[in-house]
Amino acid sequence: MEKEARILVVDDEDRIRRLLKMNLERENYLVEEAENGEVALKKALDQDYDLILLDLMMPGMDGLEVCLELRKTKATPVMMLTAKGEEANRVQGFEAGTDDYIVKPFSPREVVLRVKALLRRSSTTKFLQTETQAKDMLVFQNLVIDNDAHRVTVSGQEINLTPKEYELLHYLAQAPDKVFSREQLLKDVWNYDFFGDLRTVDTHIKRLREKLNRISQEAAAMISTVWGVGYKFEGQKE
Repeated sequence: MEKEARILVVDDEDRIRRLLKMNLERENYLVEEAENGEVALKKALDQDYDLILLDLMMPGMDGLEVCLELRKTKATPVMMLTAKGEEANRVQGFEAGTDDYIVKPFSPREVVLRVKALLRRSSTTKFLQTETQAKDMLVFQNLVIDNDAHRVTVSGQEINLTPKEYELLHYLAQAPDKVFSREQLLKDVWNYDFFGDLRTVDTHIKRLREKLNRISQEAAAMISTVWGVGYKFEGQKE
């Protein structure tokens, strides 16, 4: 059976929280609320949620600060809610570790569909596999990507990646030695095709390398920068 997803809805407007809670509970999700960033961060660090719907503009600690603090220790999927639709705000959200982004005013139905899509991509909502079956795996000398479980192990040790970090690593590793431009990665991994968002790719590459490097310098070095072009994954499949 699929695990019931626990979702934390964070917004300083009671009306928005109630609207989201009502629509998500109709889909049988377990929903908790937080009215500000401080409460949200404490809840998110103390408990394990499958997804966080996080308002950007809040008094005190805003959504960006919450996401940045959360990313220091957890890879919980985050969907940012904001009334600001400008490109700069979207980039800030992705750089802070946001996995998706939706602009107010939004359709509750669209939010539910986006939540479902993000949960499907997340390692925390995969079906438990009890039968032996062919594994969808990419195996390299110091790195194993198990796409069935959305799990990455480096030198035998599992690392904690956000859904977007995982997607980026998997996308690169599927085509070793192929050079991908930042524009192509942004379009294929983030499904965005906007000029000016390119630093989002650089930020995620940097974060990926840092996480890999904590366990293996060799694994981190597999993600190679091709100056003036983009990035490629260097590794021989085993």
